Amino acid sequence: MTTRLAAAWSALVLAVTALFAAGPALAADAATTAHTTATTAHTTATGPDVAVSQAGNYPTRPNSYGNFSVQWTSVGTADVTGITHLTVDLPPGLKTSGALMYSTPYDYTFSERVSPDGRHLEATFRGTRVPGRGDFMKVQVTSGAERPAGVIRATVAHRDDVNPANNVSTYTVNGPQQPAEVPDRPVVTAIDTVTGPGVGGTAVTLTGTGLDTGFVLFGNEQAKEASCTATQCTATSPGGSGSVPVTVVTPGGAAAAPGGFAYTGPPPAPPAAPVVTGLSVRGGPSRGGTSVYVLGSGLAGGTIAFGDAPAAHVSCGDSFCSSTSPPGSGTVHVTVTTAGGTSATVDADRFTYTDAAP
Repeated sequence: MTTRLAAAWSALVLAVTALFAAGPALAADAATTAHTTATTAHTTATGPDVAVSQAGNYPTRPNSYGNFSVQWTSVGTADVTGITHLTVDLPPGLKTSGALMYSTPYDYTFSERVSPDGRHLEATFRGTRVPGRGDFMKVQVTSGAERPAGVIRATVAHRDDVNPANNVSTYTVNGPQQPAEVPDRPVVTAIDTVTGPGVGGTAVTLTGTGLDTGFVLFGNEQAKEASCTATQCTATSPGGSGSVPVTVVTPGGAAAAPGGFAYTGPPPAPPAAPVVTGLSVRGGPSRGGTSVYVLGSGLAGGTIAFGDAPAAHVSCGDSFCSSTSPPGSGTVHVTVTTAGGTSATVDADRFTYTDAAP
């Protein structure tokens, strides 16, 4: 890596550190003005645990504007990996045009959608977060002609979450705050369609209880489209192959449909193979533990290997991955593997262990 590129990476790391440092300060300032209510109950269970909170400048007058942050943080004892789903529901008289995602570096993918009436926002975050790491989005909000009143409710859901007690945050606009809310666990009792083509596109209806604010997974992949009420989810299958479980994930937990879903026929064509164009660090000690950023294209959702050894704490966006080197020796290629294959080895992906073998 050239001196200029190394300096650029150093600047990026400093910027990332500053942004993460600003996040807690924002929440702390809002807390002093009583603009945040975050459930902080904990259980003795260990494992992945994601918690949600909100804070900011809420519109409290007619025809006013505000914004608030919805933050989700890994607070458990294991990495939170894969899809994290967030929702924001606004009371009558408030609406949003969407959210802005501020977290860097971009070692994740993020998408959102807003209901036609502007009162319901859903966001999907895909990446890996080690315990203690958090992310936040700023939700833009406007009020109508009447004085705003009612509850703003933000939720977070992850399939592997072990503690639902911190998955709902509420803030009452111009009114008394509500006690902490612990969501009910979902139950799926039936699925109406259990087969479909590998290219995806099959409409499926799941019935049960406690399904509201949920999302739907076919195996590890999110449904193309999904809409959930308390007793029913409608979803469209993504592409896939073989037999996979179908799971509804809500802030209260995860529930699998009886029987799952079987794909018939060939799956969709795979994406292009990922390409690695550079590393932030070209070497580290043989014991491992070096933080390494991987630059390239087509990396989203990938896994990383240093030679034959898998990296730890891997999180990949479209063109940027973060990872931690495993123990090793000598010089190895750092490769990324996605559904499209494994990146070709090039000189720019070489990583050299700088001391004796572990």
